[in-house]
Amino acid sequence: MIVLGIESSCDETGIAVYDSEKGLLADTLHSQIEVHAEYGGVVPELASRDHIRRLIPLMEQALKQANIDKTELDGIAYTAGPGLIGALMSGASVGRSLAWALGIPAVEVHHMEGHLLAPMLEEDPPVFPFVALLVSGGHTLLAQVKGIGQYELLGQSLDDAAGEAFDKTAKLLGLGYPGGPVLAAMAEKGRQGVYRFPRPMIDRPGLDFSFSGLKTFALNTMKKAAHADGGQGVLSEQEKADISLAFEEAVVDTLKIKCRRALEQQQCNQLVIAGGVGANKRLRATLAEMIAELKGQLYYPRTEFCTDNGAMIAQAGCFRLMAGETQPLEIDARARWSMQDLTAV
Repeated sequence: MIVLGIESSCDETGIAVYDSEKGLLADTLHSQIEVHAEYGGVVPELASRDHIRRLIPLMEQALKQANIDKTELDGIAYTAGPGLIGALMSGASVGRSLAWALGIPAVEVHHMEGHLLAPMLEEDPPVFPFVALLVSGGHTLLAQVKGIGQYELLGQSLDDAAGEAFDKTAKLLGLGYPGGPVLAAMAEKGRQGVYRFPRPMIDRPGLDFSFSGLKTFALNTMKKAAHADGGQGVLSEQEKADISLAFEEAVVDTLKIKCRRALEQQQCNQLVIAGGVGANKRLRATLAEMIAELKGQLYYPRTEFCTDNGAMIAQAGCFRLMAGETQPLEIDARARWSMQDLTAV
């Protein structure tokens, strides 16, 4: 089965072609970083308009890259939620309409399911069951993945997602947008031990997260550092690097502690990392060290498939289409959509 996948949940337009026998045939992506950079964050209306401009050209590019005609498609998958409703409607409208015009089935895909299954695009995929850490700008959660559509939520962020905390702290430091990668790069220049940030909620039972307090702690640290020793309220580049390192270490340590706790509670030795923050080098190294101690296995998608992309949607959609799942003509995009509502296939 050959499936076209469409991802448009936020600020990246992704189109991919996936073959159930041959794997990924084509993957195209347009990032809206330049569109939103001057605002320091995603502007929903601008995101929707840019998706509309990019969807058809990217689709044509993906089909050409896969060396197939649209009439050879067997199905179309599109992200139906969660995400920005205008952005979701852009991709869903194009996907569902094209499927109707071609007389082929369409299926809606849960954005987080796409991320959770993204490591299965690799040559050495995980096998069910496994524990997954989904960590991105919009979500931070731990789940036990027993199969496609079989997700047991173990813990989630009670406020800001880890990626959101990265972006907001980077903005406080004046590092630009998107904040996560910039802050991580700045942290590489930081000095160990200059600052230590708290590791939130690690002393409480359970697997929930909370990262909003780290932003406040970072802001207070910045103010103290900027006015220390008669300072004029301006941080030096080295001070920014030191604070960036302390912040990153706090987030990574917290994620590591909760991941280890989840693996032990579930008596599982397979850990999957998914989502944009999963590309963070310190997080990958720290979790690799932790999983080695447990004599387990660590899986994650290649870097370009950590962030939003069409490949993960095409693959997840293919799994569901092959199981006989289809979407009727009406478009049901949802800004909020619990994974607990998904059906097992």
